[in-house]
Amino acid sequence: MQFKYPELLYALFLLIIPIIVHLFQLRKFKKVAFTNVAFLKNVAIQTRKSALLKKWLTLITRMLLFAALIFAFAQPYFSKNNTLNKTTETVIYLDNSFSMQAKGENGVLLKRAVQDIITNIPENEKITILTNSETFKNTTLNTVRNNLLQLDYTSSSQSHKTSLLKSKSLFSKNDNSLKNLIYISDFQDTNEDFAPDKDSLINLHVVKLTPINTQNIAIDSAYISNINPTKLELTVSLLNNGNAIENLPISLLNDNKLIAKTSTKIEDVANVTFDLPSNEIINGELKINDAHLQFDNTLFFSINATEKINVLAIGAKNSNFLKRIFTNDEFQFSNYSLKNLDYNQINNQNLIVLNEIETLPNALSTVLRTFAADGGSVLVIPSKNANINSYNNLLSNYRLGLKTKTTSNKRITNINYSHPLYSNGVFEKRITNFQYPKVNTFYNLNYQNASILSFEDDKPFLTSNNTIYLFTAALNDENSNFKSSPLIVPTLYNIAKNSFKIPKLYYNVGKENSFEIKAKMQQDGVLKLQYKEESIIPKQQSFNNKVIVTTDETPIHSGIFSVIHGETIIKNISYNYSRAESDLTYQNIQSLPNVTISSSLAELFDTLKSETKVDALWKWFVIFALILLLIEMLILKYFK
Repeated sequence: MQFKYPELLYALFLLIIPIIVHLFQLRKFKKVAFTNVAFLKNVAIQTRKSALLKKWLTLITRMLLFAALIFAFAQPYFSKNNTLNKTTETVIYLDNSFSMQAKGENGVLLKRAVQDIITNIPENEKITILTNSETFKNTTLNTVRNNLLQLDYTSSSQSHKTSLLKSKSLFSKNDNSLKNLIYISDFQDTNEDFAPDKDSLINLHVVKLTPINTQNIAIDSAYISNINPTKLELTVSLLNNGNAIENLPISLLNDNKLIAKTSTKIEDVANVTFDLPSNEIINGELKINDAHLQFDNTLFFSINATEKINVLAIGAKNSNFLKRIFTNDEFQFSNYSLKNLDYNQINNQNLIVLNEIETLPNALSTVLRTFAADGGSVLVIPSKNANINSYNNLLSNYRLGLKTKTTSNKRITNINYSHPLYSNGVFEKRITNFQYPKVNTFYNLNYQNASILSFEDDKPFLTSNNTIYLFTAALNDENSNFKSSPLIVPTLYNIAKNSFKIPKLYYNVGKENSFEIKAKMQQDGVLKLQYKEESIIPKQQSFNNKVIVTTDETPIHSGIFSVIHGETIIKNISYNYSRAESDLTYQNIQSLPNVTISSSLAELFDTLKSETKVDALWKWFVIFALILLLIEMLILKYFK
């Protein structure tokens, strides 16, 4: 039993007062000699004993009466927790990620959770509700009811650790309040397990929502698998998490018009190929019909007009190996000797290759520095007899200066697999033994930079700084057999590809993505991304002949966005939701310590109500006091 006003119990000490008064009223009888009247003497003794008993009964009744009144004013109660004198704070985390589209026993998991919150929380009770996309702090159900009913799914799912930290930060700093954190999720199996730390100030209640069916089919990815002069082959990968499907229809739309349809059998993985015409702008949309999760039934992609990367090689040396790599289907390649070079063409290029020039003119170095500052890329292949000072006039600005020439037979044995040139699927696995290319003469460097390719003694063969790439040896046949190595094609090809990032088929919503647009912007000009009524001004950096566009937190919806300059549509960019939540496998959290686990919100709210329920007892003590008062009156009136 607990008391709302326990300090009033000190009044019980006042009960000693009637005891003292009663004791003073117990008078001693004085013996007086009298005649021998034995009968009257016995009656007197009996009367005196009866009066004494009546006084003791009256005293006990009054003391119990006063004690009952004191207890009533102290307001005693029973509860599982000492909640009567505490304020209660409730924070609800509601997972609204795409996996919550799955159906449970009572409907879609997210929609059912919203209904349970609305049903079980009093309309005027102060609560805080946190989702992956919105926060409603210190509000009431009346205020946020419509927001909850219209709550949409989001791709910006958070880790459990982040969600817990955000939720706990929404509580007040009052240590005397009762803090309840209700964490609602399906606990989909991700790279991070749900493992909350013990917190003595916050009661963590977990509601694990479980779907009745974990089957799901998703359009996982799409890519161009083959190109020829007349057509493109678009390969679509499908994933199945569940029973095999004998006949799954797949539709391909262009500008919302159906242009192809096929079907396939799928067990775990299936690939489907569509033929598309070359040199045609396609705003594509792939669709399947799956009744489980909806977000991964559609995949958008964009094929824009062919945009070639401009590559200019400068030097009189043989450039046939460059022509074989920078082919006409993807690159606009040109080659000039230093004598015939038109400097005005440099600003229109994406990549400049300095192909074994013996002496770099100061004018060329100045133009190349400006070109690099405007986002252009420069690949330097030094001559075997290079004028080091003239090269350093350009390279020293990028901490890539040449030092001395060394004549020694060196093998190129080390590959930096984590470098952007090789990190995007160039190698299926790390190569530990292959036919190593070699050089006869190479240059040492003034500065230490991370190597892309290096010799057996770890000295760099290819290094870079920002958009400047430097070979430390000439690549002609007399000095090196690197031209015959399988490494040369992916190396030079990716250097050129990185010089101008042509937009991909599609990007993922919520990730940091970067692409480049060929456009010459005015001083106050900006590019916009527009999808239906949604218009976004993304982060962008303007250079002489291109704009680098970066998107991260926006857009938040999938679809095909138009890149607009003024009123002109330059090209289209597609965004899709990540497929990370397509796999409906879940964590087992039943054995977790430090949490109270429930299978439904209704069950949890019943538990919370029982824990915070207060049974007030003051009325019973008032009734007891009235009964004692009645008993006292009866004793005084009828006890003889």
